[in-house]
Amino acid sequence: MLRFTILGSGSSGNCAYLETDHARLLVDAGFSAKQIELRLASIGRSVADVQAIFLTHEHGDHVRGLPVLAKRHAIPVYCNRLTAEYLQPQMSAFTNWRLFESGATVDVGDLKINSFSVPHDAYDPVGFMFYHALGNIGFLTDLGYATRLVIERVRQARALVLEANHDLRLLQEDTRRPWSVKQRILSRHGHLSNDAAAEVAAEVVTGAWKTSTSVISAPIATARFTPAPPSRRSSLPPVVRPSGSTTPPRQAVCDAGLGLGPVKVKRAG
Repeated sequence: MLRFTILGSGSSGNCAYLETDHARLLVDAGFSAKQIELRLASIGRSVADVQAIFLTHEHGDHVRGLPVLAKRHAIPVYCNRLTAEYLQPQMSAFTNWRLFESGATVDVGDLKINSFSVPHDAYDPVGFMFYHALGNIGFLTDLGYATRLVIERVRQARALVLEANHDLRLLQEDTRRPWSVKQRILSRHGHLSNDAAAEVAAEVVTGAWKTSTSVISAPIATARFTPAPPSRRSSLPPVVRPSGSTTPPRQAVCDAGLGLGPVKVKRAG
């Protein structure tokens, strides 16, 4: 069994739930802990059963409920070091960090989770590929443009969550957002437009995958800016690194989201 549900997406919060026979995890925790508990209950699931929380990056609409959720339920949090270092002051008593280096692969139950860097205005944001015997799920949101690395990493996805953030003309004509925010959204470390997302989807869904890959678009999220993390000595655990890697992780990003029901991925054929 492989079940993926977007619990919600947008500037108010981002959170998704992935379940297999031997793994139950959240991707991001951008709503309040209570809201996440309620949204899980609406699909017949409980936070008490969640084995891990994977974070794409540190922006508030992806981690708003994390301090309370992780403390209340003692759930392990998987993220890279820069993300954890930013969050530590808000979670000083929390110790169950599971750190990975961007590009590394970790195992949770019958899932293999590979992270990869994406261009966004966060410290070290990532996207994810979730590998499972029944199919692979790509999680690719909050990015200004799709690098060659990004395209190659998600090419094996049978279901792809892909950001489609804005219509270019409507954004330019929007009188509510200041020009600085529009520049940030349109930058190469901002967000994909609808047209850019369509181009990414067309490039990813090629060849034998054309008839068997589902693309789920994630809706608009508002601008968010991250202050520099305070300088301090880290008490974080060792980092899981990519196999054979000796170089430091690259700066990069990602987002999650949508108000869809369950997405079930079945074996092709």
